[in-house]
Amino acid sequence: MAEYHPPSQSTLRRAFRRRGIYLLPNLFTTASLFAGFYAIVQAMNQRFEHAVVAIFVAMVLDGLDGRVARLTRTQSEFGEQYDSLSDMVSFGAAPALVMYEWALKSLGRWGWIAAFVYCSGAALRLARFNTNIGVADKRFFQGLPSPAAAALVAGLIWTIDDFRIDRVEVIRWMAFGFTLFAGITMVTSIPFYSFKDINFRRSVPFFAVLLVVVALVFVSIDPPTVLFGLFCAYALSGYVVWLWKYRSRNPF
Repeated sequence: MAEYHPPSQSTLRRAFRRRGIYLLPNLFTTASLFAGFYAIVQAMNQRFEHAVVAIFVAMVLDGLDGRVARLTRTQSEFGEQYDSLSDMVSFGAAPALVMYEWALKSLGRWGWIAAFVYCSGAALRLARFNTNIGVADKRFFQGLPSPAAAALVAGLIWTIDDFRIDRVEVIRWMAFGFTLFAGITMVTSIPFYSFKDINFRRSVPFFAVLLVVVALVFVSIDPPTVLFGLFCAYALSGYVVWLWKYRSRNPF
């Protein structure tokens, strides 16, 4: 019978570290989750500007947690799962509920159907993303990413309210169309550029930094309109690329 040798203290300490939770990237994820929850609460209180700003804040924080984890080499399986669950709240449930409270509620059954299509599209999008990690081309997303879909929906609300446009029936059906478009586009196979091949640890020319400053100034002039326009362009970019590739393979 083989003699039993208990694990050494160093082995136990290494195992404990492997099972530990990295604090820094998960703080960003928790902040993103809080922003999504805050958006839901503000929508219930009919404070829609606060709700949509919270969704945009969640989007920024969601982009930071992965970058921070990669830069500090603190990626973990726990972080990936936690980030996915946080995304479902901030970019799945929150935009659907905010849009429902803002305009879709008055459409009756059509309103909650559109909100559910968006919410289920976000869930399916995140599930597919999790199962394709390590397989799909990292340069492109398969389907519209959920943060961009949330920004598209939230941007419409922010822009309409910023222009003080009454939520007449035409606006409500426009909201219905945008919500369906965002929900369905998330589960398509349309490729969307991911920006993940940008290396923040590599030196860049001064001109690139200047472009970032100009972009920030441009956004600050009119955040609702500029951000909404940018995400509309991004949501259409995948279809443009897909049509261009389709035409290249099947010339008339």
